Amino acid sequence: MDKFASLNAFVNVVESKSFAQAAREMGMSRSQVNRLVVNLEDALGVSLFVRTTRKISLTPTGQAYYLRVKGILNDLAETEDTLQSAQVAPQGELKINAPMSFGTMHLSPAIAEFMVRYPKIKVHLVLDDRFIDPVSEGFDITIRIAKLLEDTSLIEHDIIEVKRTLVASPKFVADHPQITEVNSLADHSCLHYGNLPSGNIWYLQDEKGTESAVRVNGTLCCNNAEVLRDAAVSGLGIALLPEFVTNPLVAEGQLVRVLPNINARPISLSLLYPPNRHLAARVRVFVKFMQERFEN
Repeated sequence: MDKFASLNAFVNVVESKSFAQAAREMGMSRSQVNRLVVNLEDALGVSLFVRTTRKISLTPTGQAYYLRVKGILNDLAETEDTLQSAQVAPQGELKINAPMSFGTMHLSPAIAEFMVRYPKIKVHLVLDDRFIDPVSEGFDITIRIAKLLEDTSLIEHDIIEVKRTLVASPKFVADHPQITEVNSLADHSCLHYGNLPSGNIWYLQDEKGTESAVRVNGTLCCNNAEVLRDAAVSGLGIALLPEFVTNPLVAEGQLVRVLPNINARPISLSLLYPPNRHLAARVRVFVKFMQERFEN
C-alpha cells in the first residue's frame, strides 16, 4: 500500500465530502480513490467513514485521525518546499482560536496585517469564548487570556500581562451604598465571567499584595466580556473585566472604576500550541508577529 497516496486520498475525500469530487481533483477514478481509502482502513483496522447511498461522514475515529493527518501533510508539504528553496516564504494553513472580545477588538486588525506580511499563509480564525482543547480540535495556535496553565502537554508562550479592573455605571454607584472594601462586593449585584475555573469567586489584591477571595452574587453570568461590559453600562451591576475592554468607556464616562486601588489576580495573553507545531514556519512567524504586535 502506498501510505502517502492513501493519506492524501483520505484527506481529499474529507474536505470535498465526496469520493467522486476527490477523484476529479486528484485526476483519478472514483474506484481508485475508494480503493486507497479502503486500504487505509484495512491497514488501521478501523472504519474512517460512515457511508450511505446519499452521503458520507466521518466516524469519531475518522475525525480524530483526519485532524492529525492534515497537520502531518501540511508540515510535510512545508518541509519539502523549504528544502527546495531556502528563500521560500512560510505557507500553508494556520488554524487559530481566540476569545471573541479580544478577537473583534484587537486581533482582527492584527490578523489583517499578518496576512499582508505573509500572503502565502492561509488563516482559519475561529472566535470562541469556550476553553477548547487545541489538540483534539486541530488548532495550530490557541490565544487565551487566562492564568497560566498547568497542562505541560502544550507549549505556552506568555505575551503580556492583562490587567483587569472593577467597573460599574455612574448611576449604579450613585444608587447603591458606597463600596469601601473588597468584602462588601458580596452584598452587591455582580456580573461575572462564566468560563473561569474559579466560577463566581473573585481573587482581589490590596495595595500590599494581600489577596482576598470574594464569592460574588451574580445577576448575570456570561462567557463574553463585551456582554458583561454592556450590562455594566446599563447599570445591572459591577463587573471585573480586562482593561482593554473597559478603558474606552471609562474615558467616555459610561463606566467608573470601583475600588480603584484593588487589583485582580494577574492573567496573561498567551499563545498555546502543541509541541509538534513548534517547528512549522507558519507557527514560528505568527508567534514572533504577536510578540512584536502586543508586547510593546
